Amino acid sequence: MPTPLAAEPLRVATYNVDLARTGPGLLVQDLVAGDDPQIAALVRVLVALDADVLLLTDVDYDAGLVALGLLAEALETAGAPYPHRFALRPNTGDQTGFDVDGNGRIGDPRDAQGFGLFAGNGGMAILSRLPLDEAGVRDFSDHLWRDLPKTLGTDAPDLAAVQRLATTGFWDVPVLTDQGPLHLLAWHATPPVFDGPEDRNGRRNHDEAAFWRLMLDGALPMAAPAAPFVVLGDANLDPNDGDGLRDGIAALLSHPALQDPAPRGTHGRVEPDHTGDPALDTALYAEIGGLRVDLVLPAANLTVTAAGALWPPDSDPLAADLAAASRHRPVWVDLTLP
Repeated sequence: MPTPLAAEPLRVATYNVDLARTGPGLLVQDLVAGDDPQIAALVRVLVALDADVLLLTDVDYDAGLVALGLLAEALETAGAPYPHRFALRPNTGDQTGFDVDGNGRIGDPRDAQGFGLFAGNGGMAILSRLPLDEAGVRDFSDHLWRDLPKTLGTDAPDLAAVQRLATTGFWDVPVLTDQGPLHLLAWHATPPVFDGPEDRNGRRNHDEAAFWRLMLDGALPMAAPAAPFVVLGDANLDPNDGDGLRDGIAALLSHPALQDPAPRGTHGRVEPDHTGDPALDTALYAEIGGLRVDLVLPAANLTVTAAGALWPPDSDPLAADLAAASRHRPVWVDLTLP
């Protein structure tokens, strides 16, 4: 009897692509024009990344997914087709109706559910070579911050009655594989800075990571997926360096239902003022240095065959494209499903 063929590893990745523009429709214009050097560099990076399933963060949303479709067309032309695409309207730019930042005006970017110059600014999207079960998607983006157990939120009652926890979104998107569904638990948290001594952003960032931990603990009304899953996205917080309340992300990284493959780059950078391993960094900030903020955390029962951050040494020709595309670097994990 022939031996059954082993399932091919599935590459799951996340990447903050810096495709947020300053006004609605501008990303579509840049994609249609076809001469934007950042987008050209990004396409070359995504071809090199060779992910089967990819979560993009910081990409403008439009109701017809026009921008996402144009990006997919550019990738197909470059030899990397992604026939399956998904995005939901994010919380970014969706106004709360309150003066959240306390500057005496309503309707500013910081008065929205999540910071945004306009509705849909800097959202999330998924590109996939495998079909997506859109009917099985669960969207938790409207979960109120005040309803999180042991929340760190301290908003006044009127604002708390409408303020959502997710800055961008909390999604559960099933990917249909030959071995069954793989659930992508996707998010993009607020930076824990850009506020005052009240540390509202820092507390919210902490609680956004806590959302997934509490879901996995069974402490929320929404249950964790029964099938294999991956928690992925931009946590906007390094577990060792930079500003923020790091116990939130640390608790998620160490959760027993998850594993941290610790994807590493090969750039050879040194950060003498940081306590974290610079090989784990996924973004480079001029004023801070390298931070590990982008994560792919598979369920503990999944087999990880390889993992990495696409961050080669400067001598690699791809390094220039990576630097031109985004200050973030893609993070990928190769999985074998049970």
